[in-house]
Amino acid sequence: MRAFLARNLRDRRFQALALATALVFATSVVGSVPLTRDGVEVLAVVDITGSMNVRDYKHADGAPVSRLETAKAALRELVNRLPCGSRLALGVFTERRPFLLFTPIEVCRDFSPLDGALGSLDWRMAWEGDSRVSAGLFRSIEMAASLGTDLIFISDGQEAPPLPSGGGAGFEGKAGAVRGLIVGAGGTALSQIPKFDDRGRETGFYGETDVQQENRFGPPPQDAEKRPGYDARNAPFGGTAAKGTEHLSSVRETYLRKLAGETGLAYAHLDGAGGLLRPMLDAGTPRPLPGSLDLRPLLCSAALALLLAVFAVQPLRALARRGGARPLRWKKA
Repeated sequence: MRAFLARNLRDRRFQALALATALVFATSVVGSVPLTRDGVEVLAVVDITGSMNVRDYKHADGAPVSRLETAKAALRELVNRLPCGSRLALGVFTERRPFLLFTPIEVCRDFSPLDGALGSLDWRMAWEGDSRVSAGLFRSIEMAASLGTDLIFISDGQEAPPLPSGGGAGFEGKAGAVRGLIVGAGGTALSQIPKFDDRGRETGFYGETDVQQENRFGPPPQDAEKRPGYDARNAPFGGTAAKGTEHLSSVRETYLRKLAGETGLAYAHLDGAGGLLRPMLDAGTPRPLPGSLDLRPLLCSAALALLLAVFAVQPLRALARRGGARPLRWKKA
């Protein structure tokens, strides 16, 4: 009897079956173990002005996709990957101020309405055509501070009308008081901006004469005296219409990085639908979320793997040997 036990204890199949049995019994004893994960509480503000309709991203099938649609997809993917307990508020930006759509809600319990709201964002929600990005960003920071959240501000950075030659107003708040991320949307090459009629139908693209190419408020630029028709009193910006590329659009990355430096926010470029989680976790405020990990599925999976190793591997090996030992049969000529 002792020899029988000793022989079986050394048998690997017996050891595997014994371990599988122990793992199954362990599922009735072992429950969940506590753990802590880092979550976020964030206000996401999305630029919905006209230049965000530029289609300079690519869908998986190669079809062109607008900046706004890519931003929406990125936020939906972010919500899908955030740990339960994280909360997100949503706002839109146009003209010079953001508009809060809803205060922070939990990303798991309220996933369906949150995902639906992100999917429903549309450029037609804009109440003005201007895009004063710096003013919208500064007010978004104030809004995030009032909510007690971090901030994600998604924009291509194109000011419309363009900034005056002296630059825009500076940030008057405390840099770094609100943490978060400025996300630059769009490609680096200039692209045409789609044009729509009052019924929302696309009618072509903006031309040079359709938009303001230069901001002529405030003092004129330093080269104004060299312009045709310059008159210090009557034509301080020159006597001809300004020319430029404001009817075309690209991500204004240098400008957005400058705003990030002024406000203490981090900057990241929107590379596609799945790139916001890591930059947001790195830039945001760590918010420990209590949670638990159920070990029972892991234990049962390990037990099943051992049973498969005992009862499936040996027959498969035997079948492979018989298949490899099959004699060759020569066909008659």
